[in-house]
Amino acid sequence: MGVIPEPGAGEWARHWQYAELPDLDLLRARYVRHAFPRHSHEGYVFGTITQGVEDVGLPGGTVHAGPGVVVMINPEVPHTARAGVPEGWVYATLYPSAQVINDIAAETTSLRGTVGFTETGVVDPYAARLIGEVHRAAEEGNALAADTVLRVMVARLLGRHGGVLPTRAPRSAGALHAMRARAVLEDRMTRPPTLDALAAELGTGPFALLRAFKKQYGMPPHAWLTDARVRAARRLLDAGRPPAEVAAEVGFTDQPHLNRHFTRIVGVPPGAYQRERAGTYKTGPDPGT
Repeated sequence: MGVIPEPGAGEWARHWQYAELPDLDLLRARYVRHAFPRHSHEGYVFGTITQGVEDVGLPGGTVHAGPGVVVMINPEVPHTARAGVPEGWVYATLYPSAQVINDIAAETTSLRGTVGFTETGVVDPYAARLIGEVHRAAEEGNALAADTVLRVMVARLLGRHGGVLPTRAPRSAGALHAMRARAVLEDRMTRPPTLDALAAELGTGPFALLRAFKKQYGMPPHAWLTDARVRAARRLLDAGRPPAEVAAEVGFTDQPHLNRHFTRIVGVPPGAYQRERAGTYKTGPDPGT
């Protein structure tokens, strides 16, 4: 399997999906100068570092993750990532859907509801090794092994660090305004209102809306909208749409803007992402481990 070279000294990345496990995305990469802006995922994140250090910025602080550490991020938790040492970091990451995790929890634990993880960074060399084994099995086309090891890894982490995620019922006026603002931005992704116009439409002030939105979603409306546009772009690219069409459809000014924001958040350019999803990328440098 090939690996997509990334800009920067010695950087490379491969973000792909194994057809036999459609509810799982995989990323293996080395980053040095690349930094992920604040964003979130619809599903879960399990990552392990094999070289260097990754600094993961979360609402509760920064996790300094090195070899043997497993990083676990629950759905919709805003976070950033960057190199924690000058030489950057090499890692393997799994992105299973919420359905996968909740199905495993229902079979192997007494947890019910939407499950999550109570720790973000834990030292667990065995679980870290399992993440790498999922990658190797998928790259070798061994669906049985990839699926088995994924489930063993998730069951282990659920047993040690699992819990039920609390529901966040919007009780304050600010939370309700934030939810309504999000709905407006989703509906008008290509022509969003200004912060002032959005606040006026919702019957609040711009700074009050900004504070409420950041409290509810962990980022300001403009950053949330960029993240939402990239998510929408991924779905369209998965469906085979050309990047130039995708850029216009999700509200980016042009394809270079899509390329820049997509690469920053996903870790690879949209064209490389789409080629890997289609299984058409054949060659590339050996990234090592």
